[in-house]
Amino acid sequence: MSETITLTAAEVEAKLLKGPFHQWLGLKVISVGDGEIELKATWRPEWVVNAERGYVHGGILATLIDLTADWALVSKTGRGVPTVDLRVDYHRAAMEGDLTAKGKVVKFGGTLSVAEAQVLDGEGRLLASGRGVYMTATPK
Repeated sequence: MSETITLTAAEVEAKLLKGPFHQWLGLKVISVGDGEIELKATWRPEWVVNAERGYVHGGILATLIDLTADWALVSKTGRGVPTVDLRVDYHRAAMEGDLTAKGKVVKFGGTLSVAEAQVLDGEGRLLASGRGVYMTATPK
C-alpha cells in the first residue's frame, strides 16, 4: 500500500507552474486530495481553432485531460510523472470561458499507474474525458 504525500494546493501549484506551458495555460490548483485534484485553466483566445465558430482546439482539451490525470497522482508521487498512454473522448465543443479539470487516480502501482480526468465548462457541462497510464516508478 502506498502512503499519501500531503501537499497543499499552493505547494502543488508551485510545482506545476514550473513548466512554462502550464503557466501559459493559466493553471490554478483549486484543490488536492488523496488521489484527486481539481484545476482551473484561464481562458485564452489563442485556444480557438475556428474563428468563425469560436470553439477551442481539441489539443487544449487533451492537454488538460493529460496533465490533470497526471497530477492527480501527486498525492502518491509528490511530482508530475511521464505519460505512457492516453485516451481522450470529446463530448461537446468548448466555447469561450475558463475550464475546470477534475482528475482522480484509478489504480496506483509501483511502476505504472492509471488516472482519469474530465474537463468541464463554466456551467459544469462535460466537454471531454479521458484516461492515462503514467510511469510512477521512482526515478533513478
